[in-house]
Amino acid sequence: AYDIGLHGTVYQVNKWDPKQFDWDKKLADADYVGPTCQYCHMRGGHHNVQRFSTVYASMGMSMADRGAPIWKEKRDRWASVCDDCHSPRFAKENLQAMDESVKDAGLKYRETSKIAADLVKDGV
Repeated sequence: AYDIGLHGTVYQVNKWDPKQFDWDKKLADADYVGPTCQYCHMRGGHHNVQRFSTVYASMGMSMADRGAPIWKEKRDRWASVCDDCHSPRFAKENLQAMDESVKDAGLKYRETSKIAADLVKDGV
């Protein structure tokens, strides 16, 4: 998702330009033209990538209630990373859009699995 998104595209286009990505600087001191994976997932020098990972990776299910209180702290922490460069509204709206995408993907996966199972039953 990163590689085909806006942040990944900015990185791929500029990663060899030392003015845009000075790899000699510590991450905390860097002023990159766009975020790297480490900027978001290892923010503040934390090496626990899951700490700032997406809610979806740790949940393992597509239809869980992402508004449930158990996920609020993690979502707020994740949105705070986006707030470094974007408005709080941007992070909130994007989380909501991703929630809907995950929900839609789960529905399509289940529909596809049922079609495949029916085809197997029919001997196809």
